[in-house]
Amino acid sequence: MTGTTASGGHYGEDLFEPEHPQEAERIDAAALVYDPVTTGRLRALGSGPGGRCLEVGAGTGTVVRWLLEEAGAAEVVALDRDTGGLKSLAGPGVRLVTTDLRDENLDLGTFDLIHARFVLMHLPERRQLVSRLARWLNPGGWLVLGDAVEVPNPLDSSSAYRRTMDAMWQALRTTIGTDISDIPAYPRFLREEGLQNVACELVCPPLVADGPLARFWSETWDRMRPALEETGRVDSAVIDEAMAYLASPRLAELGPGMMIAWGQRP
Repeated sequence: MTGTTASGGHYGEDLFEPEHPQEAERIDAAALVYDPVTTGRLRALGSGPGGRCLEVGAGTGTVVRWLLEEAGAAEVVALDRDTGGLKSLAGPGVRLVTTDLRDENLDLGTFDLIHARFVLMHLPERRQLVSRLARWLNPGGWLVLGDAVEVPNPLDSSSAYRRTMDAMWQALRTTIGTDISDIPAYPRFLREEGLQNVACELVCPPLVADGPLARFWSETWDRMRPALEETGRVDSAVIDEAMAYLASPRLAELGPGMMIAWGQRP
């Protein structure tokens, strides 16, 4: 999916182009860590069996595949601005929709489950989009939103890791409109939409030296080098030091986590 700033920046265009030879690998590194969390929550909510599901920002399709093959969904609609990496999933039970979630003419019907992970954080219109997604729920249907939450170490403001991570969030916001400041308000947003059984959880998976999550952040920083340096917080040497730290046995950090919020249409 994409986010827009006043200057017109887009996820997938100004940063993280889907045609980049390592983009699918970068996304899948995060999926290795977060898919078990996501699918565990969806399974606990009883999502899938016989239902019609919408996967917003489907990426490389790992959650789409789980919904169809393991959760037993009757239909999964996979929505993304670029669905080129999902063509192998097209077929009975899967509908690919190549569009922007913010398209006012978008009419996909209603769903028993709507799931969006690491999507709304990149879209400045996220509050309005929560309302839109909630309206697409069938009675009894679940809206499940997952986005990043940062839990920085208050005793560290100067390490290469901290400086690079802070530069990343600043660069993402300036370049493509990413904002994680209101992610903790998601439960309130869902309640305001009239949803019931609202709850949330925060999961910070272990950041293990040279593990998939460390590789995800390292690849992300490397791809963002010019934007990171433009913040004035870091230079190339600091970025290199931070990336080396992610692969080092000295690594000892509580990395960014994912907050999942959910609510059910009465």
